[in-house]
Amino acid sequence: MKTKNNIKIPLTEMEKAALKKHRIPVGKILDFDIGELELLLDISPERAAEIFALATFQTVPSIGIKFAEDLVFLGYHSFEALRNKDGAQLTDEFEMKKGCWIDPCVEDQFRLVVHFANTYDASKNWWDFTEERKKFRLENGYPDSRPQLSWHETIKLSYKSRSKH
Repeated sequence: MKTKNNIKIPLTEMEKAALKKHRIPVGKILDFDIGELELLLDISPERAAEIFALATFQTVPSIGIKFAEDLVFLGYHSFEALRNKDGAQLTDEFEMKKGCWIDPCVEDQFRLVVHFANTYDASKNWWDFTEERKKFRLENGYPDSRPQLSWHETIKLSYKSRSKH
């Protein structure tokens, strides 16, 4: 697995201290397997798998921590699990689980990650899938079960409800 210097992981203070103690930069997390991370950081197997997945997904060009977190949110922890998936179906699943529709470029990211999982082709970025997504959605639309509110509308509603208290 290639090392990427700009990998970001939301680590606890204890996890950061353990990395520092072992002189392991965050960008080198992928040099260890999940079992080693579990021992080095003194964390659960589930947390080690999550950290490893967050780092792994960020090795895809133009994919950062936020989208890596979205993949983990959906229950994915490896490229193997994403092979032969469909970017549009992953988008629909993600929107249902989030309860709102998302920015269309997120679907481009799903398409990129599926492409990468199947080919390990690092020559593409998420925006290389925009035309494919637009064509697909023009021909197929979205499911009838698609949430009605957008992600930014849910943020506004959340902000309004917090400000009333």
